[in-house]
Amino acid sequence: MTTSDSGAHGSSAPGGRDAQLKHTGLRPGWTTGACATAAATAAYTALLTGEFPDPVTVTLPKGRTPSFALAVESLTRGPEREAMAGVVKDAGDDPDVTHGVLVRVRVRALPPGSGVVFRAGPGVGTVTRPGLPLAVGEPAVNPVPREMMREHLGRVAAGHGITADAELTVSVDDGEEIARSTWNPRLGILGGLSILGTTGVVVPYSCSAWIDSIRRGVDVARAAGRTHVAGCTGSTSERTVTAEYGLPEDALLDMGDFAGAVLKYVRRHPVPRLTVCGGFAKLSKLAAGHLDLHSARSQVDKHFLAALAREGGADEELAAAVAGANTGLAALQSCAAAGVPLGDLVAAAARDQAIGVLRGAPVTVDVICVDRAGTIVGRSAPR
Repeated sequence: MTTSDSGAHGSSAPGGRDAQLKHTGLRPGWTTGACATAAATAAYTALLTGEFPDPVTVTLPKGRTPSFALAVESLTRGPEREAMAGVVKDAGDDPDVTHGVLVRVRVRALPPGSGVVFRAGPGVGTVTRPGLPLAVGEPAVNPVPREMMREHLGRVAAGHGITADAELTVSVDDGEEIARSTWNPRLGILGGLSILGTTGVVVPYSCSAWIDSIRRGVDVARAAGRTHVAGCTGSTSERTVTAEYGLPEDALLDMGDFAGAVLKYVRRHPVPRLTVCGGFAKLSKLAAGHLDLHSARSQVDKHFLAALAREGGADEELAAAVAGANTGLAALQSCAAAGVPLGDLVAAAARDQAIGVLRGAPVTVDVICVDRAGTIVGRSAPR
């Protein structure tokens, strides 16, 4: 086994995102699927030739051709001949939980006609619930990375006049521990991480993995026959909505700031009832029409809150106090003291915005606003 400096080298960011990334100065990275493809290609090449290409170059779905240095490699000779290669994932400037993980692929030849078979090694999860794009019992190596590995092994095999017939065991060092901080346990992916990626490229701060997890959460809930799901901004709102409705874990969607991601996916994949539950300030942004609730991308509009307060009976003095409040919570407290139900008004406005995004999908929506302790400070009727 040898070790070397790990990393990948390639052209600039893909497609129309080049200018955006250059403007921000953020460096793109590589998905676990791209790393697994590089490792599988190197290991299979070594299995056929006895030599590991290092670095190993792969072609990603949109045409990029990065080269990956191998972090580990080994070749076992004899009747149980197999090869293993590993690549360290570089997520670029994205705050990715899997940045720096070592993705290994062990390759063993199979009889002609077997095709490429995938196995879950240590640190890679196994699917245990329906609703995901993989069958129950399959290793959590997503369809696009599987296709990438099949294509690359096929090219290597064709160069030797054979077909690619091999067993690929994909593993991630410390993957089982890292997976506990991801959605995988809730989605029914047990034992480790998923091997992900549709383009092979990690775009910094695109939060694509989070949004993909939201979508898979809806898929799992639908497959389990859930008729009521809840999009929650955090653990506090999850506890509140669970206490209110007794929803099982697989009906809870960790929405975070991505209200739009939940609503747009549920529009295409309806569930009979959706509850949106979150902090008052965040949901006041949804009420004002924002679908991304992150503080860097939307702000609490206190003039909007003042207008709602007037609708709820606030006089001009109170409305001015709301408009000039330091925080959304301060505005809420001022209205509560005067008997103006600002929390309910925000919840109703957020519900109406959500219904607008759903565009007639057969989904009944209600909204619950909570404070930081999880106390309900506003709610809408279902509609």
